[in-house]
Amino acid sequence: GQTTFERAVANTRVLLRAAREAGVRRLVHVSVTSPSLDSPLPYFRGKAAAEDDVRSSGLSYAIVRPTLVFGPRDILVNNIAWGLRRTSVFPVAGDGRYRVQPVSVGDVATICADAASASENLVLDVAGPETLAYEELIGLVAAAVQRRVRIAHVSPRVVLSLARIVGAVRRDVLLTPEEPAGLQAELLVSNQTPLGHDSFRSWVAANGESLGRGYVSELARNFRPYDPL
Repeated sequence: GQTTFERAVANTRVLLRAAREAGVRRLVHVSVTSPSLDSPLPYFRGKAAAEDDVRSSGLSYAIVRPTLVFGPRDILVNNIAWGLRRTSVFPVAGDGRYRVQPVSVGDVATICADAASASENLVLDVAGPETLAYEELIGLVAAAVQRRVRIAHVSPRVVLSLARIVGAVRRDVLLTPEEPAGLQAELLVSNQTPLGHDSFRSWVAANGESLGRGYVSELARNFRPYDPL
């Protein structure tokens, strides 16, 4: 709809003004690893622009930069599992050897809470203890849901085309062009000491029975109005 990265940056400025007027003492801003004003990807450019606004807000701040977040009510890993449960061939953009460094939502929440209690301005990468090739991550999810699938290495264009078909059926946006591009550029990896402790391998193995049993819509959860209870 009307939700764009530029609008997200503008909304951040509104929130910062409101925070100053309300006398907020400290702000914890959740961003993403590898933001850059020079990035060719609008998502990562927008994150960098929002961070600049936080730094210049005059508020005490902590900027928290998670990598790939996993945990209860997960969308990304759940929908990978959902796809693996329904096919014997799973498409992966490129060679699949590009790295990711998953971090649990619990670790991110703990680090945000600790950052809120600090006094100095902080910029923290928040990554988990394991660095995996993306294809390895797919393999771990497949093993957790007890599926044997063949990985098909295809172009990002093919992956996006297939995702658009699924998205049209599910009335969702399954994948944006920025997501495979960011993965292949290894933007969800940190060169800092990992601050997260939870193991993705252990989590996905423990939750394999429930992962992917149903499709989770990004738009329904985060963009469309909630149904009245």
